[in-house]
Amino acid sequence: MHYLLSGWYALADYLSAHVLTCLVPAFFIAGAIAVFVSQAAVMKYFGARAKKSLAYAVASVSGAILAVCSCTILPLFAGIRQRGAGLGPAVTFLYSGPAINVLAIVYSARLLGMDIGVARTVGAVAFSILIGLIMAFLFRREEEALRGPAGDLVMPEDERKHPLRQVAAYFTVMVLLLVSASSIGLIIGTLPAAEGRGAITLSGKPFPAALTVILLGATVALSRRWYASEEISRWMAETWKLARKIIPVLLLGVFIAGMVKELLPQSVVQRWVGGNSLGNNLLAAVFGTLMYFSTLTEVPIVKALTDLGMGRGPALTLLLAGPSLSLPSIIVIGRVMGVKRTAVYVLLVIILSTTAGMVFGMLG
Repeated sequence: MHYLLSGWYALADYLSAHVLTCLVPAFFIAGAIAVFVSQAAVMKYFGARAKKSLAYAVASVSGAILAVCSCTILPLFAGIRQRGAGLGPAVTFLYSGPAINVLAIVYSARLLGMDIGVARTVGAVAFSILIGLIMAFLFRREEEALRGPAGDLVMPEDERKHPLRQVAAYFTVMVLLLVSASSIGLIIGTLPAAEGRGAITLSGKPFPAALTVILLGATVALSRRWYASEEISRWMAETWKLARKIIPVLLLGVFIAGMVKELLPQSVVQRWVGGNSLGNNLLAAVFGTLMYFSTLTEVPIVKALTDLGMGRGPALTLLLAGPSLSLPSIIVIGRVMGVKRTAVYVLLVIILSTTAGMVFGMLG
């Protein structure tokens, strides 16, 4: 019974402290990205003949357009490979896609701390490019033989056309709104009733309510001025589609993470991943590589483990390895690009994630 209560308290804390002021604005931003930023225009830069610096740069950040898990990214990866995308940019996209979507980054920073949020962002982008470059170098001869003279990726242009300055200004306002809204919060502490705790305590944080209202008004005004009503309707529909797909799974993940805190002995967590040794980080990397995490669910799970004593180094390792790989995705990737390439890809993810966790743990 205690583990059910623990799950409920974790869910109540999450709903009160994170959904309204954190994830709701992030969902709107993700929906706007899907509508106002052309995925077709992004994808066309993955061609084997595209300028390398541009191809890798676009591939490493294009995951911000998506809100996908390690399995949902696979059809996109397979599609761009079949259409002629180079191995390096395609692998960069494969790794970064589930790792740096705007929801995951915001949620990580909010729940686990700004330092982990920033480290996850930088690590995901840097590792995606590095892994892509290594893969392209190791298999360059095979790729040249496989691709042939006409292997470019060609995708149609999206019909939505908006000046870059306009899009950049619009998303800047929305990101500022997200930051401002995230600073508004009530800290709700729930304690097990069995220990005489169970009352909800509220304590206010200083928050720029006026700034939030101004930014919200600016977002609405710019939306009406710059975008057609059809685009705004599609924005709302895309936001709702993302929320409907992600929130139920995310809430289940939060509830399970709360039960894990009650069921998993703290001594076990501290023994296996409580330090910052090579073994601690390697175990976190292998665990993350094999386990399947739905979009965003890795964050509450890592939060529960850190509350039980997981070191910050292994926590970052798990965040870098977990979202991009899982046992089901490894099987599918093997079918798309072969067993040898897949084995090298998985090994690179484990090595780099472990290294990043150890460095982060030493700096922290």
